[in-house]
Amino acid sequence: MNSHFRLRLLSELVGTALLLCIVIGSGIMGVNLSQGNDAIALLANTMATVFGLYVLIELFGPIGGAHFNPVVTAIMVLLKRQPKPEFLPYLLAQLIGAALGAWLANLMFGLEPIQASTKVREGLGIWVGEVTATFGLITVILLGNAQRVSSLVAAYIGAAYWFTSSTSFANPAAVFGRMFSDTFAGIAPESSMSFVMAECLGGLLALGFFQLIAKPNEKVT
Repeated sequence: MNSHFRLRLLSELVGTALLLCIVIGSGIMGVNLSQGNDAIALLANTMATVFGLYVLIELFGPIGGAHFNPVVTAIMVLLKRQPKPEFLPYLLAQLIGAALGAWLANLMFGLEPIQASTKVREGLGIWVGEVTATFGLITVILLGNAQRVSSLVAAYIGAAYWFTSSTSFANPAAVFGRMFSDTFAGIAPESSMSFVMAECLGGLLALGFFQLIAKPNEKVT
């Protein structure tokens, strides 16, 4: 493993950790300040995620691609934009980063650093919401202007927090990290596999859609 690839993996680990810390930490802060108003808590959670995600993509995009998401990495591999052997190291970096980000958020707010979420998120509507959220995210990444991807992705995720029933995790690493925080943004372990399956399906549907409308030289051959 060369030094450049190690830097790319480090950028994925740190970027994913910061993303999960932003998502979980802002959820805790939103609940603490909203006096029981879930709409205000979600709004605070959304705004912090939008701003934080934009900054993280701008910072880490030039280094490691700023995937922070195994579905994004898998799509890049399937499109031959990234070598297959890089998938597993990226996946591990993203999962480790997600767990570290959750633990850091818990610690900052005086909670037990390592905990399991009890927030159950299940049901057909929730799963369809997560398919939709991930389909939209991958479509934005694949079809959006590459020079504006940070703002496009951040804006889409902000909108999807509100228009999807699942509040748009759209990321298996985020699911993994959120399992370790029994807070507003958490997800119970028993709900996690359904979310991951929905996200993978959404990613594959987005890839199929891209194959239908992309220019011939952009398609998988």
